Amino acid sequence: MEEQKKNPAQGLSESEQVQVRRQKLADLQAAGHDPFTLTKYPQDAYSADLKEEFKDLPNETDSGKQVALAGRMMSKRVMGKASFAHLRDDKGDIQLYVRRDELGDESYAAFKKLDVGDIIGVKGEVFRTKTGELSVRATELTLLAKSLRPLPEKFHGLTDTEMRYRQRYVDLIANPEVKDTFVKRSQILKEIRAYLDEKGFLEVDTPILTPFEIGASARPFYTHHNTLNMDMVLRIETELYLKRILPDGAAIPANATELAELVWDDAGKPAPAAALDTDATNAQKALTWASENQLLPSNKTADASVSYWEVIQIWRKAQTLKN
Repeated sequence: MEEQKKNPAQGLSESEQVQVRRQKLADLQAAGHDPFTLTKYPQDAYSADLKEEFKDLPNETDSGKQVALAGRMMSKRVMGKASFAHLRDDKGDIQLYVRRDELGDESYAAFKKLDVGDIIGVKGEVFRTKTGELSVRATELTLLAKSLRPLPEKFHGLTDTEMRYRQRYVDLIANPEVKDTFVKRSQILKEIRAYLDEKGFLEVDTPILTPFEIGASARPFYTHHNTLNMDMVLRIETELYLKRILPDGAAIPANATELAELVWDDAGKPAPAAALDTDATNAQKALTWASENQLLPSNKTADASVSYWEVIQIWRKAQTLKN
């Protein structure tokens, strides 16, 4: 069996640390303080917002503002009757100053039993320390969720590439810049959706499992659907199902580019693409020309809109005439 890695800070293997943390949770539950029964916490501030608000606060000065923060405890330094910790919330990190005289004997003893990685809620006053670090002087501390596994070693973090991809949740905790990438990706998709919504596009979902192979020469992934008792293929691309949606009534206005490309010039040849525009005149010429050459579907007239699939049929017939 592979030897467990030792944590130099605690002298315990990872499995031993997990056992210790599970025992702490069991003790809390036996004492009637199960953290997982708490479903709400009145958080009213974030670390980054506080740092911006009190960026001009002088050293060794109290702000007079009481706040409630919630997040993961990323470090803890116990020094007798006073301790320091760092809390990481949704927007960054902030230091906590925890004193026994402020918190009370019982709550301070409970704080000392907390582990790095636990999710906590803290209430207190914002102030700036002698060294210039903005902090929160804790007057109330609540354990919101118990971390049963230790975080990666502080100074080296999570560096193994394979583990980072297999355990993205750990990667997000150990490497804050990874979270920034996720946030930016989400914002980019949001803006793309907003842009397409403004242009009148409709977002649809397509099947993930299909009964046939899609994706040209890409090697497919097969699975079996037990309920339907049939083999299925993991979707590689969405093109086929998106095409199926178009002829199901997705009408394209008569001034669409596809129709304008059907217009012929006076010489009887297709107009150069650069000379074509998509105004109503070209569109009407396209429909009129298609009607005169009997290229329109039987149920369509020169003043009607046509679906994308019908445009494709017209274009194919037009190619035959041009040749």
